Amino acid sequence: MTASGAGSIERPIIECVGLTKIYDIGVEKVQALRGVTFNVRRGEFIAIMGASGSGKSTLANLLGALDKPTSGDLTIDGAAIARMSGDELARLRNRDIGFVFQQFNLLRRMTALENVLLPLNYSQSKVSDGATRAKAKLEEVGLGARLGHTPAQLSGGQQQRVAIARALINNPNIILADEPTGALDTHTSHEIMRLFSTLHAKGLTVIVITHEPDIAGYAERLLQFRDGKLISDCRQDIQQDNRQDNLALAAGGEP
Repeated sequence: MTASGAGSIERPIIECVGLTKIYDIGVEKVQALRGVTFNVRRGEFIAIMGASGSGKSTLANLLGALDKPTSGDLTIDGAAIARMSGDELARLRNRDIGFVFQQFNLLRRMTALENVLLPLNYSQSKVSDGATRAKAKLEEVGLGARLGHTPAQLSGGQQQRVAIARALINNPNIILADEPTGALDTHTSHEIMRLFSTLHAKGLTVIVITHEPDIAGYAERLLQFRDGKLISDCRQDIQQDNRQDNLALAAGGEP
């Protein structure tokens, strides 16, 4: 996970050119994306917003290599998605992308540590220090004292932190979070977003899909969608408490 240096020229980690996605629903064709073009630089923190039906969920599936575009070009970390097989897409997802979902998607009978270890079962490379790595990721998200707890013994915010640790276990280049605060109260939502800010400050590329403006306010760049089109792509001033956290991290301190 390496952020690009100031003034350096580096290929975007994600390149989208003229993306369209058409679904066949019965005899109808529904165009979910209509010629979407944008890039994501390595180390950016981006929020994607839009109402229901705007195309943001379809875009999330494409950015997560869970689906392919109907037309257009999508490149993720140098890999052209349209030309990849199912197995190649699975390897890309496992290697480069850490997923965080609204409903946590934890296995109820497994401990926090066991849940975080799960992606290593699908890794192509042998990992001899899996438990040590999983413990380190749980400590990184503030759950070092909850390794043996099951989801039923954790609050919603703690469960989402386990999910974030699980997303980090393979040291991905990208974190893709789809409505990560949708099941949380306001206070806990902002705690989770500050955690994403901390990860971003360490150089990780973070993409958050949300419909909440205050959640999108943590990102440095905002993409807004409507009716399958990208209608706005702008830089924004991140929230003041988030800015102070990033400055503390950049100075080698704690937020």
